Amino acid sequence: MAGCGTRRAAGTALVVALGIAVTGCSDGTGPSDQASKAASAASSLASRASGTVASATAEAKRKLDQVKGGVNAKKDVSVGKVTTGQDKVPATEVSAKNTTGERKSFTVQVNFRDSKGDLQDTVVVNVDDVAAGATGRATARSHRELTGDIRADVGTALRH
Repeated sequence: MAGCGTRRAAGTALVVALGIAVTGCSDGTGPSDQASKAASAASSLASRASGTVASATAEAKRKLDQVKGGVNAKKDVSVGKVTTGQDKVPATEVSAKNTTGERKSFTVQVNFRDSKGDLQDTVVVNVDDVAAGATGRATARSHRELTGDIRADVGTALRH
């Protein structure tokens, strides 16, 4: 075990040196100050994102509440794979099948979720004037850039 004491001494010296660096004088540029600033920025970003989702959810509810005489048509509506263009804003195609005997329109809430299933954004799109027995299409685009593995699902779908 020759050299074991030397490694311990070197490790102890490193820990002491790091401790001095971290607890030394604070001019706002030390590691702990930088970590604090990064944590604050992350918290601020998370708060803004949460506020954005809450705002989008409230707007979606407002738009859905404006639909008069709407019937639940979630089973007749689907979304495709989410794609992201150069603008980094996710989008997906919405398909609405009109199973009635007359021309109808659809108002659809599309939720964008991360890989954990957490809501990242929600939008409402209209699929207008779909002929009887036909399928209409529209594109749902997020309000903002989203990163990571984003998926879409149908929140609410109203046929009217």
